[in-house]
Amino acid sequence: MSLGKICAAALCVLAIAAVRADGPAAQDAVIVDAPTEEVLRGALRWLATKQNVNGSWNASDTRRPDHPVAMTGYVLLAFMATGSLPEEGEYAKQVKAGLDFLLDGIGTDGTYRGVDGSKYMYNHGIATIALGELYGQSRSPIIREKLQRAIRLIVTTQSDRDSRKGGWRYQPRPGDADISVTVLQVVALRAAKNAGLDVPQQTIDDAVDYVRRCSVPGGGFAYQAGQAGAGFSRTAAAIYSLQVCGHYDDPLVLPGSEYLFNRIHERRFWTYGANYAAPAQYMVGGETWRRWYDLMKNELLPKVQRNGELCSWDDREVGNIYATACHTTILAMPWHCIPLYQR
Repeated sequence: MSLGKICAAALCVLAIAAVRADGPAAQDAVIVDAPTEEVLRGALRWLATKQNVNGSWNASDTRRPDHPVAMTGYVLLAFMATGSLPEEGEYAKQVKAGLDFLLDGIGTDGTYRGVDGSKYMYNHGIATIALGELYGQSRSPIIREKLQRAIRLIVTTQSDRDSRKGGWRYQPRPGDADISVTVLQVVALRAAKNAGLDVPQQTIDDAVDYVRRCSVPGGGFAYQAGQAGAGFSRTAAAIYSLQVCGHYDDPLVLPGSEYLFNRIHERRFWTYGANYAAPAQYMVGGETWRRWYDLMKNELLPKVQRNGELCSWDDREVGNIYATACHTTILAMPWHCIPLYQR
């Protein structure tokens, strides 16, 4: 059975009924063709071979324990995007082991063990997004209890200071803020809220206000509120943050979407940016999403590294496991397997 049919069978009730009125026909017209599915199958095989004995993944394939919490979150989303969950799908065993690794690492205060403190909230955000999506599709009480701890930490560490109010930055405490860290916390909050957990609306409203304050003339977004200098990755993070908080028709979204088309070849932090640009353009829907997905295929498929039946990508800034997980998630989006990516 194709991966697409697996996703359709498991999540057909989700489909894409929640996209805007002009979206469904064009959305359905965006398909995963046979060559792309072949690459996705190879990428999943490759990711499965890189899992550590404890269920985690590292930032690269060197087996060094680099950012295991964050990388496990990214890889779990890639497996979920292609139809695997802890109890179903071709890679159920790998998903269950990765889930257990994350759950085992959450302390009573909601923090994950073994995380580089200088970049803690990056790790916390993506791991909590993965847990939120897994809980939403399993309703496991074990996941819920630990997910609520992780969400509580996000809520209590939101900045309450001046122009930084509403955002998050590297450390798990209120203070500074930037868009690259904020997007991860916002998406985690939305995943948890979608799954039925208690998320204060004021926390989301303040986050939206912070994201808006990062906008600059010309459709882009800066790294921090009040700064100049827009960029591809930060703009992708910003407009996805607005949409995932329910502000699909915010007047900043469409100019931001067009900005991404104009700056798609900006290479710095490209993988990070593309990972948020894809769901942002997907939520815009219609011809915008069709154009963007075609651009992603044209960008990603020629760069696949093949080794027999295994496929992967490299990312010089973070590592090949990170790049392979992110690119797999992007190319699998037409299958609509991850509820978070539905409008």
